[in-house]
Amino acid sequence: MGRRWARPEAGGSPAVAPRARAVMRAWVLLSAVLSYLAGVGRQRTSLFSRKGFVYGTVGHPVKIYVELHQNSPILVCMDMNHASKETVDPTFLWIGPNENTLTGNSRINITNTGKLIVKDFLEGLSGLYTCTLSYKIIKAETQEENTIKKRYDFMIFAYREPDYSYHMAVRFTTKSCAGRYNGLLFRVLKKILDNLISDLSCHVIEPSYKCHSVKIPDHDFIYELFIAFQVNPFAPGWKSVCHESADCEDTTNHNILKARDRIEEFFWRQAFILYHHFNKTVPAMHFVDHSFQVIRVDNCRPGFGKNEGLHSNCATCCVVCSPGTFSPDVNVTCQICVSVHAYGATSCP
Repeated sequence: MGRRWARPEAGGSPAVAPRARAVMRAWVLLSAVLSYLAGVGRQRTSLFSRKGFVYGTVGHPVKIYVELHQNSPILVCMDMNHASKETVDPTFLWIGPNENTLTGNSRINITNTGKLIVKDFLEGLSGLYTCTLSYKIIKAETQEENTIKKRYDFMIFAYREPDYSYHMAVRFTTKSCAGRYNGLLFRVLKKILDNLISDLSCHVIEPSYKCHSVKIPDHDFIYELFIAFQVNPFAPGWKSVCHESADCEDTTNHNILKARDRIEEFFWRQAFILYHHFNKTVPAMHFVDHSFQVIRVDNCRPGFGKNEGLHSNCATCCVVCSPGTFSPDVNVTCQICVSVHAYGATSCP
């Protein structure tokens, strides 16, 4: 006969037969004992819902960009679909760049669940990281075991923020292109701007000027000085602002932004003074309103460069030069050199 269950009592819970209650108590007791023997029970979580994790993709390398001297995200030796399922007898084998096993390196931490993190990332740690996941599929009816292997590739690149500088241009009126005061105005302006930003360890470099005759609509020709210069964050002694930090671009870029704002305000005040203090008498040499122009220029440190085609996910970054390329200066392009076999090369042997 099948098990018999009493009908629900009016206004109460279903009444359970004594034998059934005994079975339920036994299961509860067994669960409690297993939990005690195994330690504190852990709720299964969906790892891909947590931030800071990067999962593999079978047959497709995952590109990851890690800022210099920062920690990498957590690399998981599984794809997102597999991480949400049960895995029987998993083992994980991580291989680093140049097919080196990732052991004995204090910067690399691998957990027993196959997660990898690289601490204080450096140029030389860039490259291909490969993890092989092995696990078993067991047929319930025969207990037959099959071992499955999956490979996940992660391409990790060191990057750093570019160093900013600014190209600026302004115009001043003058009496004549042959006037001896043109050079004096040019030199005085450079000195004023240098003093304005000297506390930021920034300075004016590559200043130049040319004089041109300009035809103004409904007016005669006038003469104007076309002045151009670059504002650079590496004035002598600039390293003193770094406070012994490993990288200084955050500080230098912050300072160059402040320098840009100061210079922009300086020329804005020139226009304000011209319109509010000189009335009808305008000096022969004065700032031409709305002539101030500024363009940001990015530079990469040696061993780094930009490549929007190769690194589209980090197009504005200075990414470490890959093997076969190098960058010896502060340009933004890694040059080809077939004899280079390491990341971050600054010369071509």
